Amino acid sequence: MRAIVLFVLLSGLGGATAAAGEPDFAALAETPRWRALMHVNPGATLRDVGASYVDDEAFFLAGDGKRNPEAELRASWRALREPAAEARCRFPARYRFLDERLGWNEDAPLAHCGEYQQWRDDMPIGQLVLVFPAAYLNSPSSMFGHTLLRLDERPDPDAVWLSRSINFGAQVDAEENSILYIWRGLAGGYPGQFSVVSYVDKIRDYAFIENRDMWEYALDLEHDELDWLVRHLWELRDINFDYFFFDENCSFRLLELIKVARPSAPLLEGYRFAELPLNTVRTLYAADLVIERRYRPSKLTQLRHSADRLDADELAFAEALVRDPSVADSPRFRSYPGERRHLMALTAYRAVRVRHRDQERTRQAASDSLALLRVVQRNPAPPEEPVPAPPPPESGHRTQMASLAAGRRGGSDYLEAGYRLTYHDLLDPITGFLPGAGIEGLDLRVRLDESEGLILERLDLVNIRSLAPRGTFEKPVSWFVHGGMERIVEGDARRTGLFLEGGPGASWRFGGLMPYTFLVGRAETVSGREPAVTLAGGAEIGAVHYTGGAQLGVDLQALALDDGNDRYRARLSVGIPLARNQALRGWCAHEAWQGREDNACQLGWRHYFD
Repeated sequence: MRAIVLFVLLSGLGGATAAAGEPDFAALAETPRWRALMHVNPGATLRDVGASYVDDEAFFLAGDGKRNPEAELRASWRALREPAAEARCRFPARYRFLDERLGWNEDAPLAHCGEYQQWRDDMPIGQLVLVFPAAYLNSPSSMFGHTLLRLDERPDPDAVWLSRSINFGAQVDAEENSILYIWRGLAGGYPGQFSVVSYVDKIRDYAFIENRDMWEYALDLEHDELDWLVRHLWELRDINFDYFFFDENCSFRLLELIKVARPSAPLLEGYRFAELPLNTVRTLYAADLVIERRYRPSKLTQLRHSADRLDADELAFAEALVRDPSVADSPRFRSYPGERRHLMALTAYRAVRVRHRDQERTRQAASDSLALLRVVQRNPAPPEEPVPAPPPPESGHRTQMASLAAGRRGGSDYLEAGYRLTYHDLLDPITGFLPGAGIEGLDLRVRLDESEGLILERLDLVNIRSLAPRGTFEKPVSWFVHGGMERIVEGDARRTGLFLEGGPGASWRFGGLMPYTFLVGRAETVSGREPAVTLAGGAEIGAVHYTGGAQLGVDLQALALDDGNDRYRARLSVGIPLARNQALRGWCAHEAWQGREDNACQLGWRHYFD
């Protein structure tokens, strides 16, 4: 009898000990580190708040792990607690979390994970840098710029040959057209994945092929914090997230990754309707994570800088050297001082490199490059003049805009209220933005007109203008596209209709002046009109002038409609910055159509915010 009683007591004591020794999974699952490892949506976007952003079953060990961080923690504990468990090789960051929280304290717990150990040994962990290649309008995936991370072996911005780039991007078919890309990107139609590749390859992609200047922001993260990030990168190999162009994009995912390194950093607080690379940089500054900023000019910027140092005759010699490097042996070229010969040859060398940037390197191009490089090397260099850094992107205005204006059209006064989701037009304050690049999305204007009452004046879904200036050595194509709803002239009235217009063109730059010209194609439809769709073709000429205190614009457009009517428009505009996020905008316009004329002027105030 005593034996039975003793057995029952011991059994009860053992059960109590097991229960007392089980981890408090509920509390652990609420820790910032575990929620960061699970990529739990804290309410930064509206999709699946409280669930994981990861959209791949391979990432989860529990059946409901995506929506239940505690269940995923329990499943991870069961899979990782046994020494030499294969799950440790798949989830080294989760193992470290449990090891530290539960005090497992094993020697060489990942010694059996050969593939991971080899990959881990090849990853430099000295410094993490956010890299921001500036906006590139000729690529729909990069219109707002792009962000990636760089892992350096040590905090030396010039020692990047062994560095690794960490990128998040949509998995897109290379042959897919730009319109389909934008549509599917807006709707979350692409999977997105993290990738880790050599940083040198990324420099070539962004700073050379696409001719984008790059900004680099060194982050204040310690080695131990970077270890968390690198371990988690291994866990994200080939793991899919939904990719959304406006919010859950490259910049947003990088903030999630940095959150793994430092869960206490305020990186995903508040709702984000749109996450732009520019806002990501500002978020890192607000979290006190940026310790250094560096500007890295593109090959095209370097070419323009050296060309600007030549006078007209020297520039003509540089052009001749591009066509035939043997010009360097001519008596007239040799009559120049050595420093000027060096600069002319350097300009020609850079021009040859830029000209063949997106082509297979031919034997002739290689021969010309080598010949010009020899001319550069055998002539003394002039005093160095580094490429001057423009104002950094984060110094510019905020990316949303609200406006109030008053105006008069055709003898009728009106008040106008507006809201623009994103981002910048040609006459907004230019500090921190690329001159000649305008990207607007969801621009709404509502008017209270004394004659017509409350009306929708316009709703621009997209309005992009790319003024890519032509120069001595490069001849890019400028272009624009503009579409949405607006008040379209119809006889002696204006009626709300849909429109889409755009076309190619050319632009130039002379100091702060950027003249341009476009061919214009247009389609529009107004309810009740026959035929339903009206087509038009024509041209537009104009100019933008960036002064020290204002932005001036003038444009003239002429369209011939397929119904036999013509339209003409002339507009003069001015943007006057008042402060970083405040500006005045005024314009006057004259329009003529079907023997009728209309004049309008408006003055308004703009406030930029996030």
